[in-house]
Amino acid sequence: MIRSSLARLYWLVSRWTLRTEPAPARPTVLVGAPHTSNWDFVLMLAIAWRLRIRIRWLGKSTLFTGWRGPIMRRLGGIPVDRQDAGRVVDEVVARVRAGERFGLVVTPDGTRGAHDHWKSGFYRIAVAAEMPLTLGYVDRTTMTAGLGPTFSPTGDTKTDMDRIRAFYADKSGLRPEKRVEPRLRDETAPASDARSAGARPGGMTA
Repeated sequence: MIRSSLARLYWLVSRWTLRTEPAPARPTVLVGAPHTSNWDFVLMLAIAWRLRIRIRWLGKSTLFTGWRGPIMRRLGGIPVDRQDAGRVVDEVVARVRAGERFGLVVTPDGTRGAHDHWKSGFYRIAVAAEMPLTLGYVDRTTMTAGLGPTFSPTGDTKTDMDRIRAFYADKSGLRPEKRVEPRLRDETAPASDARSAGARPGGMTA
């Protein structure tokens, strides 16, 4: 209730407008894109708290050391050991099977370094955990943010990525110059194994 009230106040006073489809009714992989600034984390919390979505997000394990650990976990963080990133899939599947309802926030385009494609981890996790994809967005052009459609991946990577590209075609992100086109390095590879190369999930970090 407190979080929902804080989020309601945020959207009332913010320059940003919440423009969204309804929250998904089941556990989902929530794509956060275009992810061009760490301020996206604030907007994602405001979206999730306003829609009363329990979110989980993936972050490098060093974010959870010391005094930051309890705060990050309280905000939904799941530490990822980059040396064994595939283990996170087992944890996600276990949470889903235990009846936990949440949106797993993954930012496939990241913010570090120059690159021209998305990481495939978000898609591979969705296929492996049998979770739908929900397309979250930030668009500075219209000063809007929220959730787009939710759909189940077909396993045809190219077809699903075409659908994702169509949705994000007019979404600029907070810093448009850092926007990365929704395109995987290889859209012909099978998506059945979330532990294969290139499947390391990127987390939305504060």
